[in-house]
Amino acid sequence: MSRLAVIGGSGCGGIDGAEILDHKESLTPFGDPSGALQVCRFQGQEVIFLARHGAPHHVPPHLVNYRANLWALQQAGVDRVIAVNAVGGIGDGMHPGRVVVPDQLIDYTYARKHTFFDDDYPGGLTQVKHIDFTEPYDDGLRDALLDAAATCGLQPADGGVYGVTQGPRLETAAEIVRLERDGCDIVGMTGLPEAALARELGIRYACLALVVNWGAGIEGGGIALATVMRHLEEGMVPVQKVLQHVIRGV
Repeated sequence: MSRLAVIGGSGCGGIDGAEILDHKESLTPFGDPSGALQVCRFQGQEVIFLARHGAPHHVPPHLVNYRANLWALQQAGVDRVIAVNAVGGIGDGMHPGRVVVPDQLIDYTYARKHTFFDDDYPGGLTQVKHIDFTEPYDDGLRDALLDAAATCGLQPADGGVYGVTQGPRLETAAEIVRLERDGCDIVGMTGLPEAALARELGIRYACLALVVNWGAGIEGGGIALATVMRHLEEGMVPVQKVLQHVIRGV
């Protein structure tokens, strides 16, 4: 059975207007997922929702069990994932409130379990596994997100490089300068290894990112977390509309 899943990040605790049919607890060879899978129905379409940071929000980015999350979704029949991520803006036009559908990734994380094909693979490793990750996001899902955002009256950024940092602290001003020099347009803490793990399992994956602050030092001074939360709360309204539109079209 083909199923769409939404992995919700900060500020995205569910799918607005969806009826929750079931909560599925999952056991995986890689430990416990962030929480139960919500089996939902929205306007006749079934979709699974998973809170990346748990419900309530309590798991920091560097401690999310990304492998268990993706494995549990695959076992539930999921073959497409839309990931919602709150990010900081670096590039031109990546201002707070902007919706971005990135097309590339750069990994700055460390010490995360970034592959299923490790020494704890179920039954033991029998082969070396390489994946093509040239284009980390699925074109079809990206197009669906862009079309939905445009239909909702937004002006989404089509493409952009998502730099993924370790967290949970925010970046220094010098680190943002480095990220900009490297070509990053947005910065966040949860884009990887999630996207690569989805590719290892053959799950189509795309990101719907919401910019909630400028990167450190871009506007001068520090980052006010109260302002971040305001942008997050306001920005999740159009993000929910985009999700609803995509779900209706599956």
